[in-house]
Amino acid sequence: MLGGRGKMAGGLGIVVMLIVGFLAKGGLGGSSSSSNLSTTNSTVAGSNNSTLSQTCATGAQGKVACEMAVVANSVQAYWKDTLAANGKAKYTSSKTVFFSGQRDTACGPATKDVGPFYCPGDKLVYIDLTFFEELQTKFNAKGGLFAESYVIAHEYGHHVQDLLGTSAKVDASGDRQGPKSGSVRLELQADCYAGVWAKHAETVNDPVKGKPLIKNITEADIALGLDAAAAVGDDRIQAEFNGKVNPESWTHGSSAQRQKWFTAGYTAGDMNNCDTFSGDI
Repeated sequence: MLGGRGKMAGGLGIVVMLIVGFLAKGGLGGSSSSSNLSTTNSTVAGSNNSTLSQTCATGAQGKVACEMAVVANSVQAYWKDTLAANGKAKYTSSKTVFFSGQRDTACGPATKDVGPFYCPGDKLVYIDLTFFEELQTKFNAKGGLFAESYVIAHEYGHHVQDLLGTSAKVDASGDRQGPKSGSVRLELQADCYAGVWAKHAETVNDPVKGKPLIKNITEADIALGLDAAAAVGDDRIQAEFNGKVNPESWTHGSSAQRQKWFTAGYTAGDMNNCDTFSGDI
């Protein structure tokens, strides 16, 4: 999970296939409210599926779900090629479930209080669209398209960890809390994986059209991603909502740690530089 703080268990919601076909008209502007992305298809679900399908398919811009569908496609295309090239595992696509309100999942009820998360039980990424607004209003992040992209890339980082068996090792260890816990190391590695994708996002092509899915990432975009990573640090959240910081209860890492590992991934552009399980973090 990125910002969520809860254990999940339970059933599965409905997933539908959405064909998205709008073309890029520029770069990935971090503060832009309109879409500067293009895609061929993505899987989304929510309380307003028919409206969402029509909006994206007709090329309407400025819809968060449409933009994030493009990001999800880019992230998955990158990891499919990268895992194959590294001989680490065969990448199996995960569907993205966008929803508002509540959804049942194989990991339990998904609500806005949980935040975005990856569920290993059904291997789906769940994104409550209201969370992107909460990044700004609740967590005091600057927001913007690339901040939202960081959220998607982080959750797909958990899918990669699931495929590689990393998540299972942490689960088996039971090392779930503390500033150097397995849980924190898992989250920081997902942040690093998000940075790795960001480094290569401009080179990931639409498999049908052969054109980049995302164009012209700027340093301002990366700054917004770093800002979002800091906003959901355990220390910042605890200070904001509890009035004090307790490192022994951390499950995701501090703001500084999250920025550090996103930066490490972006700087190196190599998943092999994301070993958060060895040494100091």
